[in-house]
Amino acid sequence: MALLLREAIGGSLRRARTLRKRTLRDVSRAARVSLGYLSEVERGRKEPSSELLAAICEALDVALPDLLAEVISEMTRDEQLEFVGRSETLVPIGQRHTDLRLAPVRTGAPLGGRPGTPVASAA
Repeated sequence: MALLLREAIGGSLRRARTLRKRTLRDVSRAARVSLGYLSEVERGRKEPSSELLAAICEALDVALPDLLAEVISEMTRDEQLEFVGRSETLVPIGQRHTDLRLAPVRTGAPLGGRPGTPVASAA
C-alpha cells in the first residue's frame, strides 16, 4: 500500500523533532497546538493545515520547503519500492509483436492498426 501524504509529513516532522532533541510538549507549546494533536500529526493520523504545518516547522526551526522536499523524497522512494515489488510484465512501446510472448495478448484492431494484430492487453 502506498505511503499517504499525512504519514510522510508526520514521519518527517517526528525525525526533525527528535534530531533536535525536542519534546512533543516543547514543540506543541512553541507552535501553539495541543500536544495530542501534534502527536496525531506525527503518527500520520491527522493531516495538518498549511498554517499549522508552517507553525510546527517554525517551532522546529525547519524551512517548510525543506520539509516538503524530504516528504517528496520519501514518497518517491516508497513508490519506487512498491513498483519493484509488482509482478506485472512491462512491455516497452515499439517492441515487435514476436517479443511480446510473455505479456498478456489480445487480438483486435488497435487504433489505426490491422485486425488480428497482437496488442498488449490493458488488463
